[in-house]
Amino acid sequence: MLLRSARPLLLALSLRCAAAVAAPPVAVDLAVDRSAPIPPPATHHMGREIAQTMHYTGAPWLVRESRQREEDCRQLVEALEIRPGQVLCDMGCGNGFYTLELARRVGPRGVVYAVDVQPEMLHMLAERLTREGVRNVRPVLGTPIDPRLPPGVIDLVLCVDVYHEFSHPAAMLDRIRASLKPDGLLVLAEFRGEDPAVPIKPLHKMTKAQVRAELEPAGFRSAREFDRLPWQHLLFFQSGGANAVPPAHPRAAEPPK
Repeated sequence: MLLRSARPLLLALSLRCAAAVAAPPVAVDLAVDRSAPIPPPATHHMGREIAQTMHYTGAPWLVRESRQREEDCRQLVEALEIRPGQVLCDMGCGNGFYTLELARRVGPRGVVYAVDVQPEMLHMLAERLTREGVRNVRPVLGTPIDPRLPPGVIDLVLCVDVYHEFSHPAAMLDRIRASLKPDGLLVLAEFRGEDPAVPIKPLHKMTKAQVRAELEPAGFRSAREFDRLPWQHLLFFQSGGANAVPPAHPRAAEPPK
């Protein structure tokens, strides 16, 4: 016979398990316009060789045990200065290493768009979201030229070790800029190309000068930098470079379902 004091705990656990089973799975937005032509991928951009996107079979590397020690991911997130209720985008989210923490920080009134070009990555993320009961994330299948973000509503777009893999960087930067609020930020974390001690292949590293040379002509200006990560630059940009134009037709973000 169960002790009377144990019965409330078992009841609570049973109710929690039942709720988890009953919760509908998180859906992935796969509604890409297949008729939109996508130019062949570029091999170089402004003199820089473009790296290949990591295949979804390499997803376990994104959640490796050593990542916090190597990259100080907690400090990276703190440096973003996220506020509850914000609308964020985890660009190139993979299986969601950063996505879930971003979702926790914006809270139930906020939204995180999790964008990737590989549906397999997004399905892995959706399974995690469903399992952990996270409902303020919208997994979105992007294309090499369009992240499929709503215009004018994003407070911050985060690209962690992603920008250097954009096969069509000019098109992507144009769409990202259109998605940002007037005071929105594009934040790039890239392994330091100036530092030979960073144990990453040169193809997957960028210097600050390279980043600025590519983003400024695309309509971005440097807002601030964070230089205390072990291996990476963390660079913040706002729309407002020489070629900047206002985002088209801003609209409010829909509440998370």
